[in-house]
Amino acid sequence: MVREKRSVGTVYSYRDILRIAYPILISLLMEQMIGMTDTIFLGRVGVVELGASAIAGIYYLAIFMMGFGFGVGAQILMARRNGEQHYSEIGSVFYQGIYFMLGLALFSFLLTKIITPRLLPGIVSSPHVYRAALSYIDWRIFGFFFSFVAVMFRAFFVGTTQTKILTMNSVIMVLSNVVFNYTLVFGHFGLPRLGIAGAAIGSSLAEMVSVIFFVIYTFMRIDRNKYGLLHPVRFNWQQLRRMLSVSFWKMVQNFYSLATWFLFFLFVEHLGEQALAVTNVVRNISGIPFMVVAAFASTCSALVSNLIGAGREDQVRPTINRHVRLAFMIVLPMVGCFALFPRVILGEYTNIPDLITAAVPSLWVYCTTTLLMTPGNIYFSSVSGTGNTRMAFIMECVSLAGYTLYIYVIIQHLRFAVAWCWTSEYVYWVCILLFCLSYIKRGHWKSNRI
Repeated sequence: MVREKRSVGTVYSYRDILRIAYPILISLLMEQMIGMTDTIFLGRVGVVELGASAIAGIYYLAIFMMGFGFGVGAQILMARRNGEQHYSEIGSVFYQGIYFMLGLALFSFLLTKIITPRLLPGIVSSPHVYRAALSYIDWRIFGFFFSFVAVMFRAFFVGTTQTKILTMNSVIMVLSNVVFNYTLVFGHFGLPRLGIAGAAIGSSLAEMVSVIFFVIYTFMRIDRNKYGLLHPVRFNWQQLRRMLSVSFWKMVQNFYSLATWFLFFLFVEHLGEQALAVTNVVRNISGIPFMVVAAFASTCSALVSNLIGAGREDQVRPTINRHVRLAFMIVLPMVGCFALFPRVILGEYTNIPDLITAAVPSLWVYCTTTLLMTPGNIYFSSVSGTGNTRMAFIMECVSLAGYTLYIYVIIQHLRFAVAWCWTSEYVYWVCILLFCLSYIKRGHWKSNRI
């Protein structure tokens, strides 16, 4: 039976998009400040600690992004049920996701604890960087239990377009991280000076605070009866399988993507400790515009799924393009300031003069890559929003294959300067953008049901 197309609430204007995206944007920027806080504090400890936190941070993220990928799949399903107005089914998706995430967190914690001491010595050339990175990872992996659960709460609020709470949650998490870092990295208030380990402990504790806040807010402010959240449901393997059919490819895709990013940092580490420190600083700066785009991409994915659920496939492409225009309006002025005042921006992350000078060319290169990253990221999330996460995975694999070959040649083989390493972003985003434009234009996704 052909669904009747509804016109009310299913045509998203620029105002609608900003209303939903703004809290996501603030929350993502606040979460980016978790890594920025670590970098800012460690940038005043030493070059080794700063570089090691890059290796360890990406190592942690590569595993975390599997859980995040599951959350994206759950968000797509909850958004589809929201668009179909089957609200009571959302709670079951949420609780099955929580059960899975807790199991995944335990598995990731134990696996990381076992393999990390055996893996890092073989891939990190500097013994100083290795020891500092291991110290960070040993404490950071406790955060899996909190960050994976927080992902499911975020998926619920984004999927049901109730995103205002994300801002408050993220502000509380960042402020907590600042206090924990100040206390533990430098040893204030009578506590020992823990250095890089203190940054890891602080980040994990901040994620714990975030989850506690989500639980309290959901209990007090959300209509739990409407969304089927009133009572936890029993574990249902059949429903989890349906969730994994959407989420699995996103999980593998995210892990593969971050694993390749980790490989990029390993290659750069072989160029020297300063090159690694430069890359870590630029990575943190690049995270600010990236999170702006990611907010619009996340919103676009949820709205695309809502539109399809409401039978308004004709509004998908115009909605995607509105997201791209809005993202450019914020990102272009931002990176323009980075390019015009690079030393001022870099000086906020480190007070080491030689490191600031070495990082300027890399920052300039990054600024130009946002012209491709902005539409590429939003269109890519839209492909996932159609429910075809397997196609998104294939696109990612092909693009990352080209990316990996490129960084191997220019870093490992030709050993170009670190600024040239950042041109690898061109290769990745050109491939992603071309694949996604072709997929959306063909329109086969209109018949996909989840």
